Amino acid sequence: MKVPKEIRTYCPRCRKHTLHSVTIYKPGKRRALAQGERRYRRKQEGYGSKRKPEQKRFAKVTKKIVLKLRCRECGYILHRRGIRLKKIELTEAKLR
Repeated sequence: MKVPKEIRTYCPRCRKHTLHSVTIYKPGKRRALAQGERRYRRKQEGYGSKRKPEQKRFAKVTKKIVLKLRCRECGYILHRRGIRLKKIELTEAKLR
């Protein structure tokens, strides 16, 4: 799917439609000292079974891709809900 690098959409901080630059959201590195990560590691330890069942085969073929929109006027970042795509391409946009 081709997605334009710039989209004119609503900015909740400016309270009007403005130009937004588009990038693909990438999750950051997980923090080893975060409470959830420590709890997960603690539950995985020992001789007991795994905390969650190991998946034998893939249930989904694609991952959900989230778009990160940054307002050109105020710099506010908002995420556009993820859609399932095999391939995404950011293209130069022709604005009306």
